[in-house]
Amino acid sequence: METPEFAKSILDFIRVNQVWAIPIVFALAFAESLAFVALLVPATFILWGVGGMIGAAGLNFWPIWLAAALGAALGDWLSYWLGFHYHEQIARMWPLSKYPDLMPKAKAFFEKWGAPGVFLGRFFGPLRAAVPLVAGAAQMPSAPFQFANWTSAFVWATVTLAPGAVGIDMIKSYMGW
Repeated sequence: METPEFAKSILDFIRVNQVWAIPIVFALAFAESLAFVALLVPATFILWGVGGMIGAAGLNFWPIWLAAALGAALGDWLSYWLGFHYHEQIARMWPLSKYPDLMPKAKAFFEKWGAPGVFLGRFFGPLRAAVPLVAGAAQMPSAPFQFANWTSAFVWATVTLAPGAVGIDMIKSYMGW
């Protein structure tokens, strides 16, 4: 699979300007988790590349991992807040307006599954940014949402970055490099 040109540009920039890795990863994870913006920014693909770069370029994993987790959690937090405070208006906006029965179903889903539904939603690309918005619009209580949001953000950051970061080192040690 060929890396898109814009992704190559971002990864090349990070490789040359490693000090920018943390704010760029934060911004990518935030955008990836923010409702509607996530449709325009295919950040997961770039974050996988950053994970590989961590291991190959010797970048410090933990600050970049923390930036990814914080960006993802804050993006979901904002999406939830927008849904919670503007639930009636959001339900009338496209694409939700095309599915008038979605909000009652979403409310029933979050009443049944609660935090585990939010947690698992983080790991399904097309749902990642929609789940917090719909959870807020369905008036899911804040405490269980935020618990699932923050815990899943740290797990997601690990799953997204660690395979590339650790995989390169494991290959190097296996090959004796």
